[in-house]
Amino acid sequence: MPELPEVETVRRGLSPVMEGARILRAAVNRPDLRWPLPERMAERLAGARVLRLGRRSKYLLADLDTGETWIIHLGMSGRLLVSGDALGRFVHDHPAPEKHDHVVIDLEGGARVTFNDPRRFGAMDLVATERRQTHRLLAGLGPEPLGNGFDEDYLVARLAGRDTPVKAALLDQRLVAGLGNIYVCEALFRAGVSPLRKAGRLSSRRAAALVPAIRAVLADAIEAGGSSLRDYRRADGELGYFQHAFDVYGREGAPCRRPGCTGTVRRKVQSGRSSFYCISCQR
Repeated sequence: MPELPEVETVRRGLSPVMEGARILRAAVNRPDLRWPLPERMAERLAGARVLRLGRRSKYLLADLDTGETWIIHLGMSGRLLVSGDALGRFVHDHPAPEKHDHVVIDLEGGARVTFNDPRRFGAMDLVATERRQTHRLLAGLGPEPLGNGFDEDYLVARLAGRDTPVKAALLDQRLVAGLGNIYVCEALFRAGVSPLRKAGRLSSRRAAALVPAIRAVLADAIEAGGSSLRDYRRADGELGYFQHAFDVYGREGAPCRRPGCTGTVRRKVQSGRSSFYCISCQR
């Protein structure tokens, strides 16, 4: 599933085309994705101008001049692809319609944004902008890991006394929003912390060290356009490249990349998810 860097990369790709543009036409080709789509969604989108395209955790948020916000979640296999941009930022002509093109919007200026989702685990909703922070998908989210609300003091306090493994704690969207399996594995490696370590048994110093490690991993991944492992594509259809820089994720049995370490990368299943870590330098 796309994590924060992938969603942020898509947002940055869509922003030049969508922000300030009016939606001329909207085609909604099925009644549901993971859940039922909003009533009269095509009608409510058509004619609206996109004021701002933002992101909260793994959700895209398009604020419209109608007073509503269009919430989009990519799910496991969802893609938002741009074609026909008249200003030349996206050189692709409009492709032939595909079976899993579930939502298609045409923007003034000739650009088209197509939501394609073979597995239909994505989700969309329309909510009054003034009430979006209380929406069921957003209300319980913790602070953004790249925002000011996520700092060393906050994380030390939230991890203190927790009996869960630190990896499980960091995957808890109520503690910090947008982190997923890949980037938690990579951040724990950079901080030298084992994913098996109990969160509440980390010293304040080691817990605090997770914050810059998390920020650095996310920044590097965004710069590389995210990670393409299966279905993820950027808004221009190109792959992300951060998967080529993984230190531990997917590298079971490979030598550790930390200078001076002679350990190997191990894989362990935790709560149904694969954790990758160096058995020597992550404690």
